[in-house]
Amino acid sequence: MLAAPLAPAWTVPTRTAYWTRLLPLLSVLACVTRIPSFARPLWNPDEGYLAVQARLLAQGGQLYETVVDRKPPLLPWLYEAAFAVCGPGSLTPLRVLAVLAQLLTAVLLASLARRRWGDGAGRTAGVLYLLVSVGLNPEDAQAATFEVFILPCTAAAVWCADRGRWGTAGTAVAAAFLTKQTGGAVLLPVAWLLYRQGTPRTGVPRLAAGFAVPVLGAALVTDPAGFLFWTVTGSAAYASVTGSELHVVARALTNTAILAGASAGLLPPMVRALRIARTGAVDLWLWLASSAAAVALGCHFFGHYYLQLTAPLALLATGALQVLPRERRVAAVLTSACCCAVFLAWGLLAPRPELAHAQRLAAALERRTAPADRVLVWGIHPETYWLAGRLPATRYLTAGLLTNYSGGRDGPQVGEKYAVAGAWPVFRREMSTHRPALVVDDSRGKPYAPDRLPSLRRLLTGGYEEVGTVDGAVLYARAPQE
Repeated sequence: MLAAPLAPAWTVPTRTAYWTRLLPLLSVLACVTRIPSFARPLWNPDEGYLAVQARLLAQGGQLYETVVDRKPPLLPWLYEAAFAVCGPGSLTPLRVLAVLAQLLTAVLLASLARRRWGDGAGRTAGVLYLLVSVGLNPEDAQAATFEVFILPCTAAAVWCADRGRWGTAGTAVAAAFLTKQTGGAVLLPVAWLLYRQGTPRTGVPRLAAGFAVPVLGAALVTDPAGFLFWTVTGSAAYASVTGSELHVVARALTNTAILAGASAGLLPPMVRALRIARTGAVDLWLWLASSAAAVALGCHFFGHYYLQLTAPLALLATGALQVLPRERRVAAVLTSACCCAVFLAWGLLAPRPELAHAQRLAAALERRTAPADRVLVWGIHPETYWLAGRLPATRYLTAGLLTNYSGGRDGPQVGEKYAVAGAWPVFRREMSTHRPALVVDDSRGKPYAPDRLPSLRRLLTGGYEEVGTVDGAVLYARAPQE
């Protein structure tokens, strides 16, 4: 019997050698670009919100019942798991996971680019992505929050679709959606790849099943009605921009300009390539367009929303560089490296006054309450609960869910009647059941101040007295009983 012919001796070693050289480079670069994330205990209120949620879940809380937010469950569960393994006192484990998420995204993009344009393109895509991934305000780029963990899921979805693995692609889209709803935007380039490969009869059912099973599973594990309300149907008022149009436009332009500056090495070759050649990367342009739509959805334009643009930008720039002289590639990498250095310096050196305020407020809570006491921090910085090690007296961790205030909007649609449906009766009941030992009015002149909210005003005047201030935040303790 004749033996089967052996594969060429160089095939596996070459593939192994490629990744053996590239992985250490990408690993080091992923670690370097995330150094600022380890420099502070937390970066933005989203991290604080997730940390408080994780603590409540660990103590028996139920997602979408006693622990609520307008987000899917995957990241609260990840925080809860990290706290269970490493303790709830630090976000360092989540910072490490964020580094790994960025590394995985870079590897997937490198693999996509290598498959399309060769070995050099793979290296370029991975490096360019990591360099541009920190090109936003550090509180947006360095935080271990939703978009950072969306990115490897979206990259995996496109990677699987590029290889015709439709069931796995659907699961990756579901993972992105279950991290944050806007992660589902990657379904557009995935669907295009399915159409282009001409396998809809078998591919569509596999893609749909891969997506539906995890999403339905998450709904059943939590609460189907609560899952639907908090992730889909309960956010109509949140998307309104009435009365805050100029504020929203200014934020959109600012964050667009910041990312454009960070992408100074990527945008020129993309424009140049479009003028002289067609790259044929329709799926990548659809990925960029769907990510841009995700950024605009809800009309909030927070800086961290823009992270979804970085993966398709890196791939499109890599594809563009293939039709340009080699020196253009070198210039793109060097320019991106210089921009990255600027953003890293920003992250390491810039002061964070809101974090300092939350830390001083948390210290005051620790002094004035016992560890078992429930407290109410009326503001938009839930990290105060986590920093102080105190449990909230209500499931609504910020004033936003009770007033529709978000992101500095100062329009007319802020107040009790614009709250999440049914929130105030629940809030009043919780204030009776878990009467807070201390109430902190951290509104500091914002439109959700207690004097504009009858229910909160009645709470404070019906049994609390002012006992101090911290940076403009007013502390109220329970008045002694007669």
